[in-house]
Amino acid sequence: MNVHARIKAPVAETSLVTERDRRGCGLRLVDERDNTAEQSFYDVAVIGLGYVGLPLCLAFSKAKSRVLGLDVDEAKVSKLQAGVSYIKHIANEDVQKAREQELLTASADFSQASKSDAILICVPTPLTVNRTPDLSYVESTARALAPHICSGQLIVLESTTYPGTTDEVLKPILEEGSGLVAGKDFFLAYSPEREDPGNPKSNFSDCPKVVGGFSETCLNRATNLYQTIVKTVVPVSNCRVAEATKLMENIFRSVNIALVNELKVIYAHMGIDVWEVIQAAATKPYGYMPFFPGPGLGGHCIPIDPFYLTWKALEYGHHTRLIELAGEINTSMPDYVISRIIDALNDASKPVRGSRVLVLGVAYKANVDDDRESPSYNIIESLEKRGASVSYNDPHVPIIRKGRSNSAVSGKASVPITTDYDVLVLCTNHESYGSVDFKKMDVPLVDCRNACQQRPDNYYAA
Repeated sequence: MNVHARIKAPVAETSLVTERDRRGCGLRLVDERDNTAEQSFYDVAVIGLGYVGLPLCLAFSKAKSRVLGLDVDEAKVSKLQAGVSYIKHIANEDVQKAREQELLTASADFSQASKSDAILICVPTPLTVNRTPDLSYVESTARALAPHICSGQLIVLESTTYPGTTDEVLKPILEEGSGLVAGKDFFLAYSPEREDPGNPKSNFSDCPKVVGGFSETCLNRATNLYQTIVKTVVPVSNCRVAEATKLMENIFRSVNIALVNELKVIYAHMGIDVWEVIQAAATKPYGYMPFFPGPGLGGHCIPIDPFYLTWKALEYGHHTRLIELAGEINTSMPDYVISRIIDALNDASKPVRGSRVLVLGVAYKANVDDDRESPSYNIIESLEKRGASVSYNDPHVPIIRKGRSNSAVSGKASVPITTDYDVLVLCTNHESYGSVDFKKMDVPLVDCRNACQQRPDNYYAA
């Protein structure tokens, strides 16, 4: 019987499924009706319990699949075992329910992956300091996993990467470390994540899942698996197409955000409000999609993913000129914000050096606690290098945790919003800032998000 098909199929009265012990140790039959069966067998193992992996674990647990969450971070493992969420937009109640129903177990022991039908890899894929792909997390995970994979298992990579990673990087490591052959002994696929954290209208099951397989059988196995948690699975011809699909989605956003960022600067010099222009253009019912400017790009997708294709394209002798130009525009936006801060201070006859600045919001998007690659950090560092005294407020990020791009500001703690500053800089449009009456504060405000409702007289759009 297809062990993956059984996840979604109703159980027949005489249904038996195979439960694997360690590869090479034989198979054991377990009656699905037997509630006394050993509970250390899992339908799915998810490696990497961050902003992608944890929602994936909960989606499978809600579908009544038994899930094993694996992560090298033992603090995350301990919190999940205690029924506690460490991601702000994921409720403790969701984790507690999965734990109480014995549908979610967390561990740092990768050998436990041998007890699962499917293994999903959701680890980071950052850039190096030279802006080239850093696949060290994927590679180290594959090496740790390879000795423990079993015949018949499905392994899916969900991390965003360049076309060819699954075939050229992941597959050889798994085959060498396991002695098994992809497409014959185990099944291999790629399915990019599509998370929209902080969006209350976003529903995991409603978002179609793109899937590419190393072979037709691999594709069928992966399709069967994901059909248990999403309403629509979009199968594509191979892993490379699925990998390219994710890059296209994020490059599309990067290029269009760069466009409105560039127009923002141009229109500002013309005395035109770019936000009013966008609002008016968005009334066209066809041929236009609104994108919005900001202080720069943040998060783990748009600032990073396009450069994966830029790097891979060089292998084929091509330069991705539009992608690179969009990257240059977007990464220059913190400098434009700095120029507007300087304008605000100049109008108050104050120098940057010695000025007190409060940055509002260090999360990269509204109403989340994800601060990866946040442009706020570039702004804070740049101001401090100029001699300013910079503090920040963010209700979702009480303390700046050390990350790959914010070591200079890590350890800072959020402070209250007061009038004890020479200028305020609104970088993230958290919902809570909508209730702040900046007009009464009478402190210059540099607004990067068009988020201020009660604008002071000394208001500066950025």
